[in-house]
Amino acid sequence: MKILLVDDSKTMRNIQKSILTQMGHTEVQEACDGLDALSKVGSFTPDLMLVDWNMPNMDGLTFVKQYRGKGHKTPIIMVTTEAEKTRVIDAIKAGVNNYVVKPFTPDVLSQRIEETMAKFSAAA
Repeated sequence: MKILLVDDSKTMRNIQKSILTQMGHTEVQEACDGLDALSKVGSFTPDLMLVDWNMPNMDGLTFVKQYRGKGHKTPIIMVTTEAEKTRVIDAIKAGVNNYVVKPFTPDVLSQRIEETMAKFSAAA
């Protein structure tokens, strides 16, 4: 499974990458913000994206809206410090498939990935 990590924090991308590697996912590409992610999704064609909300240049919510606006169905998990219910609702309305609040444990992240992919394949 190809996964795109979109986060302005190199440390956070490394943490996520480490968890994904432990889960057996080795095809992982990184983007440092929404603009970088938009430039990579076409050639990389990820099966899943983990997207941070707060980033410079283009935040995660704007990225999700633009990506979904082009008709893409790739599952997206928002991984963010934004825990307010209204923010979660905004993200879901924009097209996010699941939500993980930072800080998270490896178990929580892997559980959300499995849930999201199971729902996605059931719907496909």
